[in-house]
Amino acid sequence: MNVETILRGKGRDVVTIRPRDGVATALALLRDRNIGALVVSEDGNTVEGIISERDIVHGLADHGSALLALQVAAAMSTPAATCGPADSVADLMAEMTNRRIRHLPVVSDGRLVGIVSIGDLVKSRLDEIEYEAHSLRSFIAGAA
Repeated sequence: MNVETILRGKGRDVVTIRPRDGVATALALLRDRNIGALVVSEDGNTVEGIISERDIVHGLADHGSALLALQVAAAMSTPAATCGPADSVADLMAEMTNRRIRHLPVVSDGRLVGIVSIGDLVKSRLDEIEYEAHSLRSFIAGAA
């Protein structure tokens, strides 16, 4: 299974924020959309960085409440790790685990086309395992 398959199921909607927008705006978007990360992009097509809940926590530790008045550019992770539509779920699970990240923007031909989370990847893998188990049970029942 690959990223393209996941995007076909979950959609390609990506919530972005501009680097010059305020961190307080980012927090409101994260809360209102009930998501864990925003792709930082000036034009909605290029990936300039990512701002996640973890980035906010680090920013609070470094700047205290003054973080809320700063621009997203001051708190975002850059460069953002990205993936492509053809990347395999297993490879990305390993990469996300090694890097300790939970979100990967999906880029194709230099353009933002989606985002996947570790939860999306785990769900995909569980669905695949369940399908394989069902197929094996059907095969065994038919052979008996």
